[in-house]
Amino acid sequence: MKKNNQLLVLTHLSQLLDLVTVIGGFLVPLILWLTNKDKVYTMDEHGKSIINFRISMIIYMIICIPLVLFFGLGLLGFFIIGVFYFIFPIINAVKASNGEHPNYPFSLKFI
Repeated sequence: MKKNNQLLVLTHLSQLLDLVTVIGGFLVPLILWLTNKDKVYTMDEHGKSIINFRISMIIYMIICIPLVLFFGLGLLGFFIIGVFYFIFPIINAVKASNGEHPNYPFSLKFI
């Protein structure tokens, strides 16, 4: 296994493709993780945390849909999720470049 912090950074930042495409921010990190988890040191840990974060945010978005009817709480939820979608990939990309472990708060463990 080799250490490749640049690829880890790219994997975290590839989540931001959702700002341009609909599903690219999920597929690109998934493909990078699946193809490099045995080749790059700590890629498995980073990839799992990214996928868990993405699945958790999708679940939270689905929960927000009916909450829109209740005093607009869903709109507040969508705003908070949008901030999380933008900020935490950047924070964790910086952590990956420094060789630190990723941390995505409110992320459920699926993988």
